[in-house]
Formats: sequence, structure tokens, C-alpha cells
Amino acid sequence: MKQQKFRGTGVALVTPFDATGAVDYPALERIIDHVISGGIDYIVSLGTTGEAITLSAKECRQVLDFTIERIQGRVPLVAGLFGSNYTEKLVAGVKRYNFDGFDAIMSSSPAYNKPPQEGIFQHYMALEAVSPLPIIIYNVPGRTSSNVEPATVLRLAEASSTFIGVKEASGDLVQGMKIIKGKPDHFLVISGDDPTALPMVASGGDGVISVISNLYPKEFSSMIRAGLNGDLQTAQKINLDLLDIHPWLYADCNPSGVKAGLEILGLCRKDVRIPLSAQSPENYEGLRKAMQQVLTPSTF
Repeated sequence: MKQQKFRGTGVALVTPFDATGAVDYPALERIIDHVISGGIDYIVSLGTTGEAITLSAKECRQVLDFTIERIQGRVPLVAGLFGSNYTEKLVAGVKRYNFDGFDAIMSSSPAYNKPPQEGIFQHYMALEAVSPLPIIIYNVPGRTSSNVEPATVLRLAEASSTFIGVKEASGDLVQGMKIIKGKPDHFLVISGDDPTALPMVASGGDGVISVISNLYPKEFSSMIRAGLNGDLQTAQKINLDLLDIHPWLYADCNPSGVKAGLEILGLCRKDVRIPLSAQSPENYEGLRKAMQQVLTPSTF
């Protein structure tokens, strides 16, 4: 089944920058190899953590093309750049885009407009009408200021098998469980919130699209895999081992925290693009100490 390749751990891949502010492709190559060798199940490129909103259209295309080339078919690839406040613009962009090399797209609901549930439904149905690939609905109300309610997610899941899942990033476990309870068999419920990913899986969810797995791909994917296999003792241990790292990754903003962690590991610089700012020295030091105290990456 086409959606099963997205069951497990997806990594919300960062986009590293060099000292001039340009995309750092050697660093991107290192991070891609790091997460794949660490056992993640698929990559999501140019989502929130990938800073797609601060890249030009040309840069987005270049990053995706580089990622396709470097992955070399080792894991599935989801393109996460197709979100828009203007539905007609989104539809027009999808119609003319080259989707070769992608396995699915992930699209957030419109931000800023605060559309009602009917508007959100119609927006996604307009995308479904032109999409040549499976779609993962992305619900991230902390950024869009409008929640895609469980009834709307389930309505979309029933309306078309093109909708293969939802990245549920509200952090609301009850909301996630409502979707799990009512979803059709083909539809995946994917956590978009690392600290509650294991409880979501234990409640019947299908995995996670993760920020921390940029740093700890082996550990986090092992946790999710254990949870999906019913080995909660192993999953709980990893979950608690990593628990104190999560807050530092969001102490300033995402992805400044995870990029700071990647700099600590020697994989890329901590730089982000304005209007974001790099992690503060105080939080950088807090993250460094937490990483030293908790786990050495990929040694679990």
C-alpha cells in the first residue's frame, strides 16, 4: 500500500547555510547521510524545519534536486513546500511543477486568513484535484492560527484516497486520538510533535515527522519502531532519555535549536535566515550540556 512507506520515522530535514548565508550543500549531504545511516524511514524536505519560507523558489528547487540526487532512492522523499494562503496560486504552482523524484507532498493549511473548516476542506480538495502525488495534510495551528479539526481531517480522508495521512502537530493527544478512532484504514496519523510522538504511537498512531531525528536518527527511529512493534519498555527508555533535550530545541525558535545541535555535532553551522535568529549563547550552552548528559548520538 502506497501509504505504508510513511509509517515510522520521517525526518523534517534542516536546510543548512554557510558563512555567507547561502545553502551549504556539503553540509546538507552530510546531514542526509547521517539520518539515512541512522535508520530513518523517509525524509521531508523544505517543511517548517527546512526554512522553506525564507528560501527563494529557485533555491527551493535546487535544494530538492540536490536532495533527490543524494538520496539515490535509499528512502522515500516528501516535498514539504506546498503551503499557501491563496488557494488558486497553490493550485497553479502544483500544475506546473516537476514532481519527478518525490513520493508525496505535505501541505499545511492556509495561515493568517484563519479560514473556517469548510474553507480548509475546499482548499485541500482543490489541491487534491491537481496533485499527481499522495498528500499528507499538515496541521500546525501554532503557526497557521487555525486548527484543522478532527472532523475536517476525517472528511478529507473519506473524500479521497489521495489524502494518505495527517501530520498532526497540534500537540493535542486527544485530538490525535479522535482522528485515530474515526479514520479509514488507508489513512495514517503521524505525530508532528516530538515530545508526544510515543504517546501518539501508543494510542494507535503510525509514527512521526521529527525534528530531533536530525540529531538522533538512530535513537528516535528505534523508539518509534519499538513503539509500533509493541515493545514499550524499549520505547519508554529512549523516550525518557531524550526528554530533556526537546525543550532546548525550541527555546528560541525552530529550527535554530536543532541547527545549534547539529553544529555541536559538527554537521553544519547554527545559522538561520532573518527574521529568525540563531540560538542564544545561553540556550546553546544549555543544549550542549543536555546533549552531553543524555546520549551520545547514534550509540544507543
